[in-house]
Amino acid sequence: MQFLYEPEAGASQLHITGEHHRYLFKVRRFGIGAQLSVRNLRDGMRYRYRIAAIGKREATLELVDAVQEERRGGNLHLIWCMIDPKTIEKTLPMLNQLGVVKITFIYCERSQKNFRADFTRWEKILVNSCQQCGRTDLMELELVEGLDAALQWYEEIAVLDFGGETAWGSVHRVLVGCEGGLSESERQKLQNSYKIGLKSDLILKSETAAVTIAAKLLI
Repeated sequence: MQFLYEPEAGASQLHITGEHHRYLFKVRRFGIGAQLSVRNLRDGMRYRYRIAAIGKREATLELVDAVQEERRGGNLHLIWCMIDPKTIEKTLPMLNQLGVVKITFIYCERSQKNFRADFTRWEKILVNSCQQCGRTDLMELELVEGLDAALQWYEEIAVLDFGGETAWGSVHRVLVGCEGGLSESERQKLQNSYKIGLKSDLILKSETAAVTIAAKLLI
């Protein structure tokens, strides 16, 4: 763990309970006087706290100092047609480590409409990933109703598609289809969008395509 996430990091005192209490004092066995790096994933600051008191269910940390120290994501924004949430949960940590700054989930015509976004659970996954990889900003997640809304809200959307260009240039926003790909009506709506492609002629799963795009553009 590179740091401990606490939303109130920066306060003169923090009170640690629940999972963090168990991890610090049952698993890691920190003692009084030990110092911890703590972040709130909003301001880019690394706060150093000293453990002042340890109780059975709550511990008190006291602020020692603060340093501006950032390891942020890149500028890639994925617009991702909804797939099985269990698959999204497995893929989010990889996209977070690679530096994707934002994911906009949309329901495409071939998305299964019973799939539902659980942003509370997904944010927790991202927080755990940040604690492990050291990223200091929290990826933004949002849901819009469909492709029409995404095209209305966002400009310069590149589309991953077979036969697209392999020279990607300054692409920073990419639409990734769901399993089964985009429908013909959706392709018509995107006919003037820049198409990007891969050298492989194999068919990729949606999550594989998302990770591949992030790796090619960010590292």
